[in-house]
Amino acid sequence: MKACVFFMSMFKNQNPDILCIQETKAQPNQVSFSLDLPEYNVYWNSAEKKGYSGVLTFSKIKPISIIKKIGNDDFDTEGRFLQMEYDNFFLINLYFPNSQRGLIRLGYKLDFNKTLLNYIEKLRISGKSIILCGDFNVAHKEIDIKNPKSNQNNAGFSPPERAWFTDLIDHGYIDTFREFNEEPDQYTWWTYRTNAREKNIGWRVDYFVINKEFRENVTSAFILQDIMGSDHAPVGIELDI
Repeated sequence: MKACVFFMSMFKNQNPDILCIQETKAQPNQVSFSLDLPEYNVYWNSAEKKGYSGVLTFSKIKPISIIKKIGNDDFDTEGRFLQMEYDNFFLINLYFPNSQRGLIRLGYKLDFNKTLLNYIEKLRISGKSIILCGDFNVAHKEIDIKNPKSNQNNAGFSPPERAWFTDLIDHGYIDTFREFNEEPDQYTWWTYRTNAREKNIGWRVDYFVINKEFRENVTSAFILQDIMGSDHAPVGIELDI
């Protein structure tokens, strides 16, 4: 229960308009503590496999529409995609696959990435802006990882995964954090082993990515590195809309 109390305290202190969570590993009926947040609409997309994956979105603003499937059966059972439509933009809460040790699931991840890019490019035709948020399970550039040389061919920093992120940027999307902060040692994930967080031996794998036309509406992007309770730190953006 301590973790649940901590989560609720953190949530109320931050008071976000929208909060996206990845890797819930739960079905809604498995949540035993009270989500005492009457001002929020709550939306789940859980994996069919119990104890696996899953995304969850809290929103003070009721969305115009909600979509939980990207349109591919290989991915839609894993609870990795949750799209909210608002007046000015689409917000997609994402939990990208991990390519895993030995890159044994790299092909699956790259297929997911390609499917997602095709999906948002079609969505972009609507004229509304797009916000992608979540755990991308990749550190894009060497500045985004503490030890780039020793991780060149490891999951989350392999050349194909990084190349896809570059392709995403080349299609007219922006890594919002790097618009505001070009400093090194800015990470969002640390392994629980070897006191990595205390030593700040980390990776930046959590992002808010937007289409470039929406850039003027983003006033800040940040990492809340001081918030504990997970091996990830929360990330966020502020909008002027």
